[in-house]
Amino acid sequence: MFTKTSPDIVMEGRHLENFACLYVVRGEPYQPGTCVNLSEEETYVGRISNQLTPDVAFTNAFISRQHVVIRREQERAVLYDLGSRHGTEINGDRVTPNVPYPLNTSDIIRLAGGMTVLHFSYMFAEQTLEIEPLSITRRMNVPELETAVHWEKRECVVEGKRIPMSEKEYLLLRLLYDHADSLVPLEEIKAGVWPERSAGAQGAPDVTMEELNALVYRVRKKFGKDTFLISAVRGNGYVLESALKSS
Repeated sequence: MFTKTSPDIVMEGRHLENFACLYVVRGEPYQPGTCVNLSEEETYVGRISNQLTPDVAFTNAFISRQHVVIRREQERAVLYDLGSRHGTEINGDRVTPNVPYPLNTSDIIRLAGGMTVLHFSYMFAEQTLEIEPLSITRRMNVPELETAVHWEKRECVVEGKRIPMSEKEYLLLRLLYDHADSLVPLEEIKAGVWPERSAGAQGAPDVTMEELNALVYRVRKKFGKDTFLISAVRGNGYVLESALKSS
């Protein structure tokens, strides 16, 4: 059932029973990276109202008051869309209302076409999401930019300006684009972007996190963080939240 709760009571997963958790990638009023512990048998996600407040309460008008519920069934987290008006997606696939969807670590849950984005995990680590998402209000108020990616030319067009990609920028963006709205593990990124490197201790190419983070930083700065909305889950990988028009 819905309970009278507040976002302020959300605590780090390690302070409660460690079953599963949601990290808020985007969704007001929560700060990006907020960890919501799924310690109860049922956790309701929806929009706050005067009558009821779900366990995870968002303020965006496109989120239904009864949007989804995540139930603990035989030690698995199972998501049900409760007939929400604007829908739910898991890893880019639309969810059928009232049908069970077992969740897996690294699943990306998008509510109302991406107005709210959540990252699901069974793993609890000393980690937060390192992301630079647009706020809901800013996304709705900023005019749509004319952006396109021309992979064969290895360039991105932003507001009519042609910006060439370096070899590493191209390899990173193509990999994330091909797996848009899904988590791409660090090992896969290292193998795809630095194939010339020799294997390190873990089998993946010997690439430091400083190198990888610096490459992502350069992409955001060069093309604009609003052009490629890249989210990083520390210790896991990266997600390209929305794919641009490409050719």
